[in-house]
Amino acid sequence: MSAELDDTDRAILRALLGDGRLSAKAVGARVGLSQPAAWRRIRRLQEEGVIRGRRARLDPAKLGFGVTVFLGVKLAGKGRASPADFERALIAIPEVQVVQHVLGPYDYRLRVAARDLSDFERILRRRIMTLPGVGEVESNVLLNAEPLPPARYLFAQ
Repeated sequence: MSAELDDTDRAILRALLGDGRLSAKAVGARVGLSQPAAWRRIRRLQEEGVIRGRRARLDPAKLGFGVTVFLGVKLAGKGRASPADFERALIAIPEVQVVQHVLGPYDYRLRVAARDLSDFERILRRRIMTLPGVGEVESNVLLNAEPLPPARYLFAQ
């Protein structure tokens, strides 16, 4: 079920997508509301689950992780391990940043951070390929990620 958003709600979301650290006062100033009115709307959007949190965006390269790889993982056929076993095992691999259960040629899409390509090879061979149920794996190394304006699709009418 999608939330009913008016133009002011969308303006608040655009402001917070641009800078999630904005105070209610700053959001209100950008969208033409008082601080208390902006705070009430932000709180309602949080309670309705539209705003699921405000997170810090870290630069992996500055933290020593210069390589990002997207993996398509296809689980092996019957009798090996369940998807739940595979998902539980992924929790033990801190380099796996995102896990998505998907439809298509692969069962899972993973985002993995590595220090360099040899580190990624180690993670792939020793950690991911040894997980329960892993059948096939396809790797795609991220070359460049240019950010688009924040979530434009959210505000299409």
